[in-house]
Amino acid sequence: MRVLGIETSCDETGVAIYDGDQGLLAHEVHSQVDLHAAYGGVVPELASRDHIRRLTPMIRLVMTEARTTSQDLDGVAYTAGPGLVGALLVGAGLGRSIAWGWGIPAIGVHHMEGHLLAPLLEAPAPAFPFVALLVSGGHTQLVQVADVGRYRLLGESVDDAAGEAFDKTAKILGLPYPGGPALARLAEQGEPGRYVFPRPMTDRPGLDFSFSGLKTFALNTVRDELAARADTEQARADIARAFEDAVVETLAIKCRRAVEAAGCDRLVLAGGVSANRRLRERVDALMTERGGRAFYPRPELCTDNGAMIAFAGHQRLAAGQSEPLAFTAMPRWPLETLTPI
Repeated sequence: MRVLGIETSCDETGVAIYDGDQGLLAHEVHSQVDLHAAYGGVVPELASRDHIRRLTPMIRLVMTEARTTSQDLDGVAYTAGPGLVGALLVGAGLGRSIAWGWGIPAIGVHHMEGHLLAPLLEAPAPAFPFVALLVSGGHTQLVQVADVGRYRLLGESVDDAAGEAFDKTAKILGLPYPGGPALARLAEQGEPGRYVFPRPMTDRPGLDFSFSGLKTFALNTVRDELAARADTEQARADIARAFEDAVVETLAIKCRRAVEAAGCDRLVLAGGVSANRRLRERVDALMTERGGRAFYPRPELCTDNGAMIAFAGHQRLAAGQSEPLAFTAMPRWPLETLTPI
């Protein structure tokens, strides 16, 4: 089965073609970073309009790269949620229309299921069951995964997601948009241990997260230290390093608790923040200590992309699931409500 995947949940337009026998044939991603940089964040209406402009040419490009015609496709997968409703409707509307016009089935894919399954595109792929840490700009969740569609939420952020905290702290430090990657680069120049940030909610049982307080701690540290130190550029780097270390260690502590509670030796990292080098190193060390292994997708498949949607859609279409002509876009959509295959 060969599936066209379309991702338009936020500010990346992603298109890909996945074949059940040959694997990922082609994928392209267009980032809207330059479009939104002047506003310091995503403007939903601008995001939707850019998806409209980009999507059809990208589909043509990916089909050419994959040497695929409409007769070669067996299904279309599109992101149905969660995300920005206008952006979702662009991909869902075009994806469902293409499927109807070409006489093939279509499936709406949960954006976070796409992230969760993205490591299965790599070799070796993690076997079920496993524990997954989904960590991105909008989500920080620990999920116990028994199989495709069989998910149990173990813990999540009660306020800011880790990616949001990265972006907001980067803004406090005066870094350009998008802030998360800029903060990680600045942290590379920081002196470890110069500042120590708290590890929130690690002094109590449970698997929930809270990163809003770290942002406030960073704000107070910047206000106090930049006024007191002459080497302000190094101070900013040291604060960035302390913040990143706090987030990484907090995530690692909760991951350890989750795999211990689940009795599992496989941990999957997915989502944009999973590309963070220090997070990968810390989780690799954690799982090696336990005699297990961590899995994550290549960096280009950590951020939003069509490949993960094509793959997740393939799993469901191959199992006989599909959507009627009346499609929906769901800005909020709990992962644990998905139907098993």
